[in-house]
Amino acid sequence: MKKAILIMLAAVFLSAGAGLSGETYKIGVLAKNGPVKAMEMWEATGDYLAAKISGKIFEVVPLDFEAVYPAVESGQVAFFLVNSSMFVTAKVKYGAAAVATMINFRQGQPLKSFGGVIFTSADNEDIKALADLRGKTFMAVKKSSFGGWQMAYKEMLDAGIAPQKDLAQLKFGGKHDNVVLAVQNGTVEAGTVRTDTLERMAASGLIDMDEFRIIAKKSHAGFPFVCSTALYPEWPLAKTRDTPDAVVQQVIQALKQLKADDPAAKSAKIVGWTDALDYGPVEELQKSLKVGAYAGS
Repeated sequence: MKKAILIMLAAVFLSAGAGLSGETYKIGVLAKNGPVKAMEMWEATGDYLAAKISGKIFEVVPLDFEAVYPAVESGQVAFFLVNSSMFVTAKVKYGAAAVATMINFRQGQPLKSFGGVIFTSADNEDIKALADLRGKTFMAVKKSSFGGWQMAYKEMLDAGIAPQKDLAQLKFGGKHDNVVLAVQNGTVEAGTVRTDTLERMAASGLIDMDEFRIIAKKSHAGFPFVCSTALYPEWPLAKTRDTPDAVVQQVIQALKQLKADDPAAKSAKIVGWTDALDYGPVEELQKSLKVGAYAGS
């Protein structure tokens, strides 16, 4: 019922705006924390683009996970912002193309890439390496979460661990914070979230970093957060198949001019946008895991 209501709300947003003056281009945004939060973060970006590009209106549309692909496939949105793995699925299946990659702003750091972190309680002496996860309970965010599951999933497979077979139980917490708290309170023995989650929660006083042990810890030059996986490019803004090239070029130029102190950047908690990065490694991950565009292959 909840999913049906969210999809219906997305349909209302998508059908709205017909009476607006000027050419209207809808930007679908993955509402991973709900439509209200999505609008708070991204509505200012639509306003910014409209101010920069004369005669055009950019309307931000929050989309639930289940509403993204139908909106992209049907062309109900001209642009869309989703996680890197969902973008690759839309690229392969529906002809989407990346327009720009966000430069995220995490704990005071501008970042174009992110990863996943696998962790357990610091006092859990039974888990010190990926191999020790066999027979243990484990929590990730969602099956479709790139940083909160798929990256860790690949690391496990590369280490010879088949999660569905080798873990005692695999759960999904729905949100990154839920996974951290589940490990903290002993609901599960280990978990995975996107990088910077632990540091963000520690800065907010919700946890102490010393409570956790990082599994398969990796170091990446210039990357400031604890990490257990390879790094992959941040979320892209993408265009759907039939979005006019002239408008795409105008959007690219406008986004590259966005400054860190602009209200659009502050609302979105980013410092700006850069040329679209190479999402080939994300596609290779999908192929190896048989997920996303390659599910069932």
